[in-house]
Amino acid sequence: MEKTLFSVALGIVEPLYIEEIVFDGDLHIDLNFQRGSKFACSECGEEGLPVYDTVKKTWRHLNFFQYNCYLHLRTPRTTCPKCGERLWIPPWARSQSGFTALFEAFIMILAKEMPVSSISKLIGEHDTRIWRIINWHVYGAYKEKDFSDVKKVGCDETSSRKGHKYVTIFADMDNGNVLYATEGKSSDTVESFAEELPKHKAVPEQIKEVTIDMSAAFISGVETHLPEASITFDKFHVIQALNKVQDEVRRSEQKNNPLLKNTRFIWLKNPDNLTGSQTDKLETLRNENIKTAKVYQMKLTFQDIYRNIQDPIVAKVAIKKWLSWADRSRIEPVKNFAKMIKSHMEGILRYFVSRLTTGTMEGINSRIQEIKRRARGFRNIKNFIALIYLEAGGLELNLPI
Repeated sequence: MEKTLFSVALGIVEPLYIEEIVFDGDLHIDLNFQRGSKFACSECGEEGLPVYDTVKKTWRHLNFFQYNCYLHLRTPRTTCPKCGERLWIPPWARSQSGFTALFEAFIMILAKEMPVSSISKLIGEHDTRIWRIINWHVYGAYKEKDFSDVKKVGCDETSSRKGHKYVTIFADMDNGNVLYATEGKSSDTVESFAEELPKHKAVPEQIKEVTIDMSAAFISGVETHLPEASITFDKFHVIQALNKVQDEVRRSEQKNNPLLKNTRFIWLKNPDNLTGSQTDKLETLRNENIKTAKVYQMKLTFQDIYRNIQDPIVAKVAIKKWLSWADRSRIEPVKNFAKMIKSHMEGILRYFVSRLTTGTMEGINSRIQEIKRRARGFRNIKNFIALIYLEAGGLELNLPI
């Protein structure tokens, strides 16, 4: 009766059968096959191959209640006329794995929610074995990804660990899925991405739009390796650079003006985001004849160009007018910012055509930082990238549950 019950629970069908069930603190289910049975080649699928030898194999299965469960089988070895000697792979397993497919599916579900170290403690297996399972399923699913429809790409770097270790992320701006992740943040990362595309039914020439920050490395990489792509410089990075100018002017001016002390966040926020007391303080300071207040007004005006103007031609006129204002300001950090805008004008104006930003990339980056916190040590960059693909790659894992 118990053998029938476990046969049904495990999906054991002829020519396999349960020979013995042993409980010694763990549950051990010994399987065998009927004499004279024939099996298919594990590589090409050739049917009706006789068994010439067996190898004792063990797989860990899902627990039965609180007890570890192991399947043991005298696994048939066959000789295929096409492939030669091959070990038969039972339907519950995969080659070179000591776990059943259902157990691996359980691991993959946990990996989306728990640190690998916690999974290791929960199931009583070394984390190296768990990483092998994750990598096999993730990189196998990633290999099948189709990029043939990708036209718009975002690119940004994120830290992988302390000590200025970086990973560069490429994402599909139409659906927000991570397309590719690689170590580093040089122009070589763009070359590596371009080389990856043909593996997924795509070519570099199909990428028509790329949004990046104003990193010289990324610019060079895109121009060289994605030759048909128009570059949009992310507006958030442009405003971030202007915020740095704002803070530089404030820090310089507050040395001789005590009114500016402890006002850093007032100048960095937009007026709508200020508290009542901060608004009052800002109004008082804006009436002072100080450079910091002048730069603040210039920043708000530049932001309004992004916020209110839709037409690229009108935007070009507005930015040129703002640059003229900056040149006349006699504020050196502002003039330096204006030089940067002039040297990157084409990519900045491209925003008013493509409307692309790296906001999607920032969202992905937030998810990646959560992955780092959840991973609590991922041993190597391959494991880290596997978790990125698992979390943000839009993979189809094809698990049995």
